[in-house]
Amino acid sequence: MNRRAFALFSAAIATGLASPLRGAAEPLLRVDGDIRDFGGVSLDDADLLAFEQINFATSTVWTVGTPRFSGPSLQMLLEKLGAGPGNLRMTAINDYSIEVTRNLLAPDAPIIANRIDDKAFDRRGKGPFWVMFPFDQSSAFQNETTYAACVWQLSRITVLKG
Repeated sequence: MNRRAFALFSAAIATGLASPLRGAAEPLLRVDGDIRDFGGVSLDDADLLAFEQINFATSTVWTVGTPRFSGPSLQMLLEKLGAGPGNLRMTAINDYSIEVTRNLLAPDAPIIANRIDDKAFDRRGKGPFWVMFPFDQSSAFQNETTYAACVWQLSRITVLKG
């Protein structure tokens, strides 16, 4: 890098114009596959907050105590997007991926949690989106299939052909 380019780059950093945080993209949840908009949709935190929010406190194998989770129902979200009846492929930021059968979904569980104890949470806290079930409400949720469906750092939901 020549001196002039270095000086311009240094000035940009000093004024915040080249800051890696400035204009950083907000985390998005991509929903695609067999939905009304075949190209798929990308939802951010504000989009998820616009849906009816379901709240519950539950203990989990990944958290301490009984945090309160809130977010929209996954089933309701899929209905609003015109999703077909197929199973779901849910994928995390780290490429963890699992196929979830639709019979696992109910109107109030799971949710796509985007708040824990009324606060947004980041990747270090398993966020910003985490599929969560109310484990303390029913022993029916306390099984390996349900635990495996609790994808944290959720980044994509693909509705598979039914």
